[in-house]
Amino acid sequence: MSSTLERHAVAVGDLLVGEGPAVVIAGRVSLRAHHGQADAFEVLRERATLAEPYSAADLPAIAELADAVVVGAAWTRDIPLVRAAAGLGLPVVVERRAAASMEEWLGLADYCAAAGDGRVILCEGGRLDLGLMRAAQAASGRPVLADVSRNIELSAAAVAAGADGLIVDGPCRTAEAPEQGSGWTATRTDAEPLPDLRVAEEAVTVAGALLRPESPATLPECRQAIDRVDAALATLLERRAALAGVVQRLKPVGGFAGRDMARERALVARMALRAPSLGEKHLAPIMNAVIEAGLHLAEERSER
Repeated sequence: MSSTLERHAVAVGDLLVGEGPAVVIAGRVSLRAHHGQADAFEVLRERATLAEPYSAADLPAIAELADAVVVGAAWTRDIPLVRAAAGLGLPVVVERRAAASMEEWLGLADYCAAAGDGRVILCEGGRLDLGLMRAAQAASGRPVLADVSRNIELSAAAVAAGADGLIVDGPCRTAEAPEQGSGWTATRTDAEPLPDLRVAEEAVTVAGALLRPESPATLPECRQAIDRVDAALATLLERRAALAGVVQRLKPVGGFAGRDMARERALVARMALRAPSLGEKHLAPIMNAVIEAGLHLAEERSER
């Protein structure tokens, strides 16, 4: 098992995996799907972010056109190909074989680190054992990715479990980032990201803002982190407004006349336990504004 317990990050193209916000990576290309019958340079001409070889013949194209090489779960026991892939001088994404233990997974990651330049990222895919993924991250200190292509609904759970990034099937990469600065990579042929990319982006933005600690070092990084928190806050406020509307429909006395001030004071007191730096003094006017906005919205909807 790896003894490298210090947490570190690995750059994959324009993204930093392991520090700062979680990222979304699209553009994984598996040359194994072509069974050695395709020209790797032609397949990768759009510049793949992550590329998985079929054989050693694919490695020159991967070295030239990809940002990272994937040691895929299906061939982790092909040691000559693993060694050759790890020696390309690219970051190596080591996918766990379905039946592999954590010790086997981390042992292979250590082997790839020794055969290459040390830049190794763990990847959990398939049925996604998020508990094992988290344990491997803690034991090794290496960054981890969760491939949610087959389980896009687990995107938020993967981020909550500590994934440093999500892999989503999609187009190849560009440096373009979303408005909220959540950190993702994908070429968009339409005005909006593909649905699965949007789900993953929301997961790294909202779940990441709530659960992933950040230490921005520059003003732009700090503003991007604030944007992510604001996005999560807006999502929660929208949900709260919807629930407040349900309460107004269920109350015998609705609207502003139905406000329970004692309950609101207790709410603020409980919130102050989670936000002690703000305290009740600063939280009270914030929550009053939130409650009033929800009541106004409920009234507007009832008049339609």
